[in-house]
Amino acid sequence: MNRPWLLWIPLAVVAFIGGLAIYGLAVPKDDQVHSAMIGKKLPEFALPPATAGVPALSNTDMADGKPRLLNIFASWCLPCKAEAPYLEALKSAGVEIDAIAIRDKPEDVAAFLAEFGNPFRRIGSDSELAVQLKLGSSGVPETYVIGGDGTILFQHIGDIRAEHVPMLIEKVNAAK
Repeated sequence: MNRPWLLWIPLAVVAFIGGLAIYGLAVPKDDQVHSAMIGKKLPEFALPPATAGVPALSNTDMADGKPRLLNIFASWCLPCKAEAPYLEALKSAGVEIDAIAIRDKPEDVAAFLAEFGNPFRRIGSDSELAVQLKLGSSGVPETYVIGGDGTILFQHIGDIRAEHVPMLIEKVNAAK
């Protein structure tokens, strides 16, 4: 076996893997999710009310000329409970918020609203996840900025925290 170049193959493999690791560390991390729905109209939907006393929700309700937030939540979701005070802060700042309750029972949504408050103008029930999937939402909570014409302008994945409130107010105001 007179092939001394074969001895260099393991070194080349290690160098290649090391180069990939260095590249991964050197390239800046992008925390933004680049949704394919940004800039597109909301998909057509008409959801029944999630609980008694709160109006149902359809895509046409969000194309009335006023920008707003669309919050995807569930009564069983712990981060949804944690973001409740910040949704109230957004409502107090004059931001209209509509919501879609995912895989929830009307009595559970009512209990959630009774305990954590109701910042929502309308809440639709998406028990089959059809609208959530059409929106490209991967879980709860998620919040979208919707333009007055029903166009999706921004997607915030995860719970809203105090540091997100000014940014969301700015994005809704910029959509006016």
